[in-house]
Amino acid sequence: MASRAAGRAEDAERLELAAIDASIANPVLIEAGAALVANDLRTAERLLRPHLRDDPFDVAAIRMMAELAGRLARYRDAEALLRRALELAPGFRPARSNLATVLHRQNRSAEALAELDTLLADDPANPTHENLKAAALGRIGEFDEAIELYESVLEKAPDQPKIWMSYGHVLKTVGRQPDSIAAYRRAIAIRPGLGEVWWSLANLKTVKFSDDDVAAMRAALDGAGLSDDDRLHLHFALGKALEDRGEAEPSFRHYAQGNAIRRRQLPYDPADTDAQVARAEAIFTPEFFAARAGWGCPAPDPIFILGMPRAGSTLIEQILASHSQVEGTMELPDIPALAARIGSGDTPIDKLTAAEVRALGEEYLDRTRIQRKTGRPLFIDKLPNNWMHVGLIRLILPNATIVDARRHPLASCFSNFKQHFARGQSFTYGLEDVGRYYAAYVRLMAHFDRVQPGAVHRVIYERLVDDTEREIRALLDALGLPFEESCLRFWETERAVRTASSEQVRRPINREGLEPWKPFDPWLAPLRTALGDVLDVYPNSPPF
Repeated sequence: MASRAAGRAEDAERLELAAIDASIANPVLIEAGAALVANDLRTAERLLRPHLRDDPFDVAAIRMMAELAGRLARYRDAEALLRRALELAPGFRPARSNLATVLHRQNRSAEALAELDTLLADDPANPTHENLKAAALGRIGEFDEAIELYESVLEKAPDQPKIWMSYGHVLKTVGRQPDSIAAYRRAIAIRPGLGEVWWSLANLKTVKFSDDDVAAMRAALDGAGLSDDDRLHLHFALGKALEDRGEAEPSFRHYAQGNAIRRRQLPYDPADTDAQVARAEAIFTPEFFAARAGWGCPAPDPIFILGMPRAGSTLIEQILASHSQVEGTMELPDIPALAARIGSGDTPIDKLTAAEVRALGEEYLDRTRIQRKTGRPLFIDKLPNNWMHVGLIRLILPNATIVDARRHPLASCFSNFKQHFARGQSFTYGLEDVGRYYAAYVRLMAHFDRVQPGAVHRVIYERLVDDTEREIRALLDALGLPFEESCLRFWETERAVRTASSEQVRRPINREGLEPWKPFDPWLAPLRTALGDVLDVYPNSPPF
């Protein structure tokens, strides 16, 4: 520190890194490191905490504690620790690399990219940093640069199946399906038991697996040492392969097995969702909104498409993104992030001032600006789970448009049950859970229909399929947009699509997705029971 204060940065860095090297040889840190490798987090914490109490300037130990926090998804704690490590030793590249990863996991891709550019300036051909930078670029929609980086990494490390898989993901997103399939196949050739690649192929919804593919997946499932993640992905992929062959019973069995593994990994309590809905109903009353008329950021830019996943939201997004005044982006994490901050803060939402409410709306626009590439006046936020935050959206962005994408309860819920999501959506891994979640969603949307009539425009998927032009015209009217013929020919619009429906919306509307649940009806009794009268009165809402 004295050398750095005296302006001798090179000497300071040399001394700091030498101290880190010496610290790593400490028997306590060696034991803590072994515990982290074994994922024995309790032992690692038991060793690290007293060590850091005795020596709070041990940068290596600080980084290990950050690793522990990251494993527990305590990313803010991990970030604070890593920033402290870099404050003490700015040249400690492993800590900077970890910080970039933690920022990326918090969806702060621009900040992650700044750290990665610093790392790559010193080590321009580092494939680990290039790989993470490619992922961060993909997160903010810079797909061409991401593809170039993946190709650079694969040229240097061609036997890395997960990088081939990531490369396949971004190729799929930009519509290069044959190249995407080739990348996935290359990953499988390197590591046949990598379940996520098999699921990535299945998730294209256009690949029909051969007998050899099915045999290879079954062989992988029978192999020794398969991780739970590989196993669940293989079950979902085999479920899709057998569904395409009309073999409903074994298909459902594989879907159920994959869901059971994932449900153990992501515990979900439907009562929590019911409680959130009840709180929203209690807070967001006509009187609440009347007392706050004129509050919020007046910008009309965002179009929120929300509802259940697998309910046609990507189709609606593709239709609207075909309009000259609307830009499609992705499922943005920013509204849930703002909601979480309010929920964990000292001021509940009903105690926010007018200035605070407006600032939240402006912050949302600032956070999402990095996703806007075209200069079009309106943009889409397509995160389905935002249905839980309609009250917050109406408060902070009163002139934004909200579109509720709704699909038949059995079609929507079973499509969720057989869909493995890359992250979140923990309610989808049990038939009763997904049914109760759908019912909670309908209940809250019905509440806002009563509290703020006309604030939410609803698109019923089956009506969109049956009379596409009428429904598109009604949708554009709700947004105050003139009709454009390109919206009818949405599949011709070339744009990145980052959801499970990416390949489906690159084709004209068809009736294939209307009743996917019917072959599986003998096993759907728990779903029917959970849905209750929500199923009976669809597309209307029951009296809650």
